Amino acid sequence: MEAGLNLYSVRSAIQTEEGYAKTCARLRDMGYSYVQYSGAPFDPQRIERVRKQTGLDVIVTHVPLDSILHHTETLMRQHESFGCRYIGLGMMPLATAADPAALHAFIEDMERAAKVMQANGFTLFYHNHQFEFYKYDGERTVFDLLWQNAPHLHFIFDTYWAQYGGCDPARYIERLAGRVECVHLKDYAVRFTAPETCEPCFAPVGSGTLDFPAIVRAAEKAGAQYFFVEQDNASDLPDPFAPVEKSIRYIRASL
Repeated sequence: MEAGLNLYSVRSAIQTEEGYAKTCARLRDMGYSYVQYSGAPFDPQRIERVRKQTGLDVIVTHVPLDSILHHTETLMRQHESFGCRYIGLGMMPLATAADPAALHAFIEDMERAAKVMQANGFTLFYHNHQFEFYKYDGERTVFDLLWQNAPHLHFIFDTYWAQYGGCDPARYIERLAGRVECVHLKDYAVRFTAPETCEPCFAPVGSGTLDFPAIVRAAEKAGAQYFFVEQDNASDLPDPFAPVEKSIRYIRASL
């Protein structure tokens, strides 16, 4: 199975063009097939130079909400310059999710931008965390409101955060059929931080509790085309590339 990396995982290594190019070459040699651009300055010309140099296509991005809503045309032309048709938002402000009126306005804004992008051959994506599984009325979650009320909006489904939010990733992803071309593969583990304290933590794919064969089957059935490893805290580790390499080895051998 082929997979890419969300570059946010190794963001400390891609802040310069030289570092970005070396990182992409290293990822290519590990077995990664493509990337998601996130975690570094958004410079379309630099992104295109590195893409040509290393052969790793940028499939999707994470960009600021202001650019999506107020500079939509410019954003599409910038993405077109490096061959990318998928534009993503990493998260909504937490205060928006906690306020029903603000959430309603956010959904309307995202749907409006998504319709403009679709009419021009682009797709707007939203990436979830755990808080989108908060239930307003005991039944519907923030995520439910998003996909039910913004029909042109697509999703980068994050497996770790879905599990953290209390849902079954494989079952929930079925609801997003036709609108979930991209999936973040990130394992969920628990660790003891003190003799009587246990907490969830990020883990390389295949090292935690998630059933990735079932998740991948469900995702592919729902129309997923691209799978990205993401290790949120890798840049804080002595070797940020260690969990990244462990993840791709598992994926290529077992999925």
